[in-house]
Amino acid sequence: MIVPKVQGCLGPNVYTEVPEGGWGWAVAMAFFVVEICTYGTLKSLGVFLQDLMNEFGESNSRVSWVISICVFIFTFTAPLSTLLSNRFGHRPVVMVGGFLISLGTISSAFTNSINEMYITVGFISGLGYCLTFLPTVTILAQYFSRRRALVTSFASSGESFAIFAFAPALTALKEHIGWRYCLVVLGIFQASVIGCGLILRPIIIKPAPVKEENEADKEPLSLKQLQTVYEVENEQTTTSISSGVSRSSEDSGITSLSTSNLDLRNAGADNKALMGWEVQDKECQEKEKEEAEAGPLQPSSPKLLDFSVLKDGAFIWYSLFGLFATLGFFAPQLYIIELSKSRGVEPSMASYMLSVMAVAEVFGRLSIGLVLNKVRCRKTLVLLGCVIFLCLVLVAFTIVQEFWGLVVCCALYGFFMGTVGSTHIPMLAEEDVVGIQKMASSVGVYVCIQSFAGLAGPPLGGVLVDVTGNYGAAFYSCAVGMGLSAICLALVGPAKRGMCQRQSREEEEKGENTEEKEKMSQDFGQPDFLDVDLAPEDSPVRQAVDRDNGSVI
Repeated sequence: MIVPKVQGCLGPNVYTEVPEGGWGWAVAMAFFVVEICTYGTLKSLGVFLQDLMNEFGESNSRVSWVISICVFIFTFTAPLSTLLSNRFGHRPVVMVGGFLISLGTISSAFTNSINEMYITVGFISGLGYCLTFLPTVTILAQYFSRRRALVTSFASSGESFAIFAFAPALTALKEHIGWRYCLVVLGIFQASVIGCGLILRPIIIKPAPVKEENEADKEPLSLKQLQTVYEVENEQTTTSISSGVSRSSEDSGITSLSTSNLDLRNAGADNKALMGWEVQDKECQEKEKEEAEAGPLQPSSPKLLDFSVLKDGAFIWYSLFGLFATLGFFAPQLYIIELSKSRGVEPSMASYMLSVMAVAEVFGRLSIGLVLNKVRCRKTLVLLGCVIFLCLVLVAFTIVQEFWGLVVCCALYGFFMGTVGSTHIPMLAEEDVVGIQKMASSVGVYVCIQSFAGLAGPPLGGVLVDVTGNYGAAFYSCAVGMGLSAICLALVGPAKRGMCQRQSREEEEKGENTEEKEKMSQDFGQPDFLDVDLAPEDSPVRQAVDRDNGSVI
């Protein structure tokens, strides 16, 4: 059983390995609430689309810019969220974000024009969404490894529960108190994110020291004992040199000199080894003193912002997948109610289309978590299949005309949207993309790239609706973007394999070059024994050997 070392009531948790639970379950619950107050609320604002158009006398495309600006700020400021989290920690950043979300939603209830809502909902709430969502999902991924996909899928289902509950609840509530007071109630509820920020305790992985039984029983030799051993060996070396010189009349001199030279080299190597061990012993003592002064283990400080992931071909293709897929993330929820009304569905029943999406999305999130937890193949392939089906469903929205056909399309869209929406960010932690070590720095860059599609998606659909007069036209842009995202996602695997092959070739070339340099240094580092014997008395080689003999003797 893994027991965390707790430093204070809300200090960091120190584990010997990834806990696969523990305080991570509390973090998962916090992420569930954050999903409700961020993506769940953002996708439920389509309930107020017609009210805003009537209140301010604006078109579909003008009103949809409120959602677009909010999504753009949400995603474009992701590197800022990463930078602040690495600098100040996840907890204060999430708490500030929760305050901004509540402030933006409540203040939007007192606006007098759509331009003012661009600031309140778009900029203020959008920045708050970014400061709360990304730090929470990042720290949640650190508490789990084997169960990461399953736990993230369960926790992210808060978005689906929010859509399921908010769509009919806000529709009924605005008939009694109006849309302005509905936003006030919604903003007060979103203030609960501040409490969720307190739960986000940082995690530190400190591997347990591994001790071998045989090494534990053996007592290490002291430096004095090592010096005694080497002094004895040096005396034996000196004796062998003198005996070799006395026998010089019996042989040609080559054997005696080569033997003495070999002993000299051994003695020099031993002395160097002894000096090296003395230096290492001093360094170890200094490190122990520094660690004792430093106190308990402190978390390593990651880079505040790292754009080196843009050199990774797999990450680039995966970012393009997220860029195009975002076109289909928000427009369907924004226009599905008006699409249902235009197809003859009663207004009271049209709001339940969002609820159908939400229920199906819950099943999609839970199903993909179970599948990814059991699957043996590359998880990006499973995600690719879900993206292809999602593209086909978006095309079906433009064809279906009757009520039950729309219900089926909403159910299928919600299911596959749940599979894609709950896994596309945590999938960065898989080795198929960038890995868990680079996730903290790559998630901000990835979401920032998504921001441009989030800015263009809803207005593009609004322009198509205003031009054609058909709400089904808004789903064409979503389908095209999802199709392009499938192509980019399919190229992630080949790009990753190509990068790994290049790295392996480079390592092999470096290893070969290192071996060649070592052989060359061994060949040129020592003089040939025959050259030493036959060299003249005043030659540099003979003088170098005589100096070595004199220093040893």
